[in-house]
Amino acid sequence: MFNAITSPYLVPFDGKFQIKKAATESPDSSLGKKDFKRLLGELVVDMDDLQRMLYAQDRYAVLLVFQGMDASGKDSTIRTVMNGIDPAGCQVFSFKQPTVHELDHDFLWRTAVSLPQRGRIGIFNRSYYEEVLAVRVHPEYLEAQRLPGEIELERLWQERMESINDHEKHLARNGTVILKFWLNISKKEQRKRFLSRIDEPYKNWKFAESDVREREHWDTYMQAYEQALAATSREWAPWYAIPSDHKAFMHYCVADIIVQTLKSLGLTYPRVDAAQEKKLLKMRKLLDNKD
Repeated sequence: MFNAITSPYLVPFDGKFQIKKAATESPDSSLGKKDFKRLLGELVVDMDDLQRMLYAQDRYAVLLVFQGMDASGKDSTIRTVMNGIDPAGCQVFSFKQPTVHELDHDFLWRTAVSLPQRGRIGIFNRSYYEEVLAVRVHPEYLEAQRLPGEIELERLWQERMESINDHEKHLARNGTVILKFWLNISKKEQRKRFLSRIDEPYKNWKFAESDVREREHWDTYMQAYEQALAATSREWAPWYAIPSDHKAFMHYCVADIIVQTLKSLGLTYPRVDAAQEKKLLKMRKLLDNKD
């Protein structure tokens, strides 16, 4: 089974994660935006090579899960980090409010049908974790799920996190490498980005009134994130609490973890056996004899 890459932002597996100790800013003030963009460019080149080997080898699938508060940078991170990667080897799914059809299934169903195939990198922009985050903050959402029996909320969250752990362990056992990124933005920086969406016309489309209303539940969201990350960061499916107040640094961190992880898999292009090599030589001779 895959072993988590060491990182200063790795959420420990002992269940003792504390959000108040998680950084939102870059620890290195000596490097600026241009420096991190340059470093990111080098990582993207490496990632492109590794992704091609992942696709050719066809043994592992990679699942990247992105969670974070509104304006934490999920969209920009996916767009920037995966820029330059062959689209044939990637799949991106964004999970928003569930449909009536999705609500007729268990809470893991709608993401399970979107899992990446072997050889591909699958990206979840939000995920099944919304069921122990947004739904925990707004338990009234459970009414639409028509769950059987009497609902005891604390037990429900515990059972859902157990189901998530079991689900991810099953995936890992069967060749899916799971990396989960919580983009940790400060409340102050989120306010700044919301104001930018209002003040800059080309960003107006991004703004939603609900984003501001959700800020009123900030502390409750932080409690939900702390409990979810502590309960579900495991060796086979680690969480990384990525400082997100500086986007260039955030993009670099995410790319670095992905590249380190892909390198740890020992990816290579498939080698042909003696019989296949003999066939290739035969085909080459035929081609040499053609105009």
